[in-house]
Amino acid sequence: MGGRTDRLEELLRQEISSVVAREVHDPRVGFVTITSVDVSPDLRAATVWVSLIGQPEERRETLRALQRAMPFVRRRLGVLRLKRIPELQVKHDDTAERGTRVLQIISELEEGVIPEDREERETLPTPNVSGADEGAVSSPERERP
Repeated sequence: MGGRTDRLEELLRQEISSVVAREVHDPRVGFVTITSVDVSPDLRAATVWVSLIGQPEERRETLRALQRAMPFVRRRLGVLRLKRIPELQVKHDDTAERGTRVLQIISELEEGVIPEDREERETLPTPNVSGADEGAVSSPERERP
């Protein structure tokens, strides 16, 4: 976007970080870093990207607690004296985790170790070659015991 929006996003990032660090006293909010803020073109909404440390369940709890704290944070942003303070939506930024995983894979490859995929998630379905024969008419040779 334009320079003005970029400046606003950086200002919001700094102020939200400050408010979360100093004024949000929820024990579920652990170590949180506000990595960036994306403001919608009409300035009515903003996505607050956060980096979290901890186990998956702890991260989910932290995200829930942060989302509940956003109305308070939004009120505190009133000191910015903007015409409109955007509604704030919190989302997890996993860029650091993915970067660490890529570096780990590169390191393993340099050592000659085949990297193991610790998170066995597929982004695309794996073709099932044997499944193509299941629907075909079987030949008489296959039916013999």
